[in-house]
Amino acid sequence: MTTPAQAPVVAIAYHSGYGHTAVLAESVRDGAATAGAVTHLIKVDEITDEQWALLDGADAIAFGSPTYMGTASAAFHRFAEDSSKRWFTQVWQDKLAAGFTNSGSKSGDKLHTLQYFTVLAAQHGMTWVNLGLLPGWNASDASEFDLNRLGFFLGAGAQTNNDQGPDGVHKADIATAHHLGRRLAETARVTTAGRAALAA
Repeated sequence: MTTPAQAPVVAIAYHSGYGHTAVLAESVRDGAATAGAVTHLIKVDEITDEQWALLDGADAIAFGSPTYMGTASAAFHRFAEDSSKRWFTQVWQDKLAAGFTNSGSKSGDKLHTLQYFTVLAAQHGMTWVNLGLLPGWNASDASEFDLNRLGFFLGAGAQTNNDQGPDGVHKADIATAHHLGRRLAETARVTTAGRAALAA
């Protein structure tokens, strides 16, 4: 864990089938970096032993996956199952966690994917960091470019049209992912400083 003099370490563990979720992962990373965090971007379908070690050493982990058939992708599920080696020894206990996902529909059962992430985090003994935003785009004078335009609370949800590539990820959803990364890093800074102060 970090000391008050050190920057928090935020890892983004994600799978992206067609590049849309990768855009969100990069925005989560950028948001965390703007809050002064050291960041690691990790593709879970290409994860190495060195990257597992980066996750083990992080103060916070953001989980990301597209929503396929109402849940996270098969590649992310494989990563989650492989993380059971960490579960046996509770290596990730008391780390912070957050999540983000993308689908082709406005709802697309993204909530189930975010809930799946929270259960994974709970099994590891992690503490969940929610989005911390009121819903946007829900009044006559609101805009689809509002932060949290899709109205999720657990994490960042994004919608991209099925006939558009990564360049079609909505700007508001990218900004919402950026907010999530910043919030996760800021929460990690407070948490690690508090632990250091209690230990002193």
